[in-house]
Amino acid sequence: MTPAELSRTVLRAVRRAVDEDVLRATVPAHVRVERTRPGGSGDYACAVALQLSGPAGLPAREVAALLRDRVAGAPGIGRVEITGPGFLNFTLDASADADARAVRVRQVLERGLRYGWGDECAGRPHQLHHRREVRAAVVAGAVRKLLRAQGAPVRTTCEEAPDPDWARLGVTVDAYGRPPSPLKETRPVPAGATAAELLGRLGADAALWGLLRPAGHDRAPLGDDLLVQGEANPLFLVRYAHARARALTRGAERLGFSGAYEEDIDAPALHEAIADHPGVLAAAARHRAPDRLARQLEAVADAFFDLQDTAPPLPVGDEKPSAAHRSRLALAEAAGTVLAGGLSLLGISAPEHL
Repeated sequence: MTPAELSRTVLRAVRRAVDEDVLRATVPAHVRVERTRPGGSGDYACAVALQLSGPAGLPAREVAALLRDRVAGAPGIGRVEITGPGFLNFTLDASADADARAVRVRQVLERGLRYGWGDECAGRPHQLHHRREVRAAVVAGAVRKLLRAQGAPVRTTCEEAPDPDWARLGVTVDAYGRPPSPLKETRPVPAGATAAELLGRLGADAALWGLLRPAGHDRAPLGDDLLVQGEANPLFLVRYAHARARALTRGAERLGFSGAYEEDIDAPALHEAIADHPGVLAAAARHRAPDRLARQLEAVADAFFDLQDTAPPLPVGDEKPSAAHRSRLALAEAAGTVLAGGLSLLGISAPEHL
């Protein structure tokens, strides 16, 4: 169980206690869990009971007891203790964690590019409206894809007739003109250039990354460093990690084996990044923030390179392919799949070779 999964488990316990009317407080948007400090109890600790005790009108330890009863026995959790003024301390179930990681890797490989898609926004139609400006159009286009991946019907409109060059950036506009009622517009800081200028200087992939990677309230850096093929360029690292994952598959085929997650691989950063992906996609759609997905892909790429350096998926020297190699390869392939799926939602290509 990753910290993100544990946080969601605790949040579900809070919501359940509120729904059952044994805890009268507002359910927080997020619950923070942290590694316990040296000498502490368990693997992780959470102070949510202290946060809720005031609004609930109950002692923090009593709130903690309510939550402990609703968390104990959840998959991946071995033991839950209450310490100090009302901290919840969690000891994870290592065997259940290993099983969950194996299931997740297989799920990624089975679902392919749609891993992480869900129904977070299902049944809620959305209309995205933006100015006749390339960054606003590109951000709206990416948000459209993210919302559809979460089950939402989406319509995109523009104040004026769209720039024909937006189509080369994958932007779709369903209608243009002033809507009959006010809408919340997509209004990132303008790019300061036209689509034609960006396409001519950077090409579609680099232009899209440059427009989408910064948060909407930040200026988009659109310099030639987006084209640099080196570790200083996050776009290159993300696409290179995907290409390396595909190269590992080809290398394994030449050696006569394929990926299969048969034994647990000690790669916590990569397991956590893959586990967080569905939540990141849902949050990026909910907050209309494709920059969250871009940062997530960087985290997956960094963790993939750590795996490649510390636990090579392909045999070295006289080594014969083993269960460890097959499992590492499956994990690397899962990372490559997550990267390809995320890039596709941003409208960016994921080449097999770089």
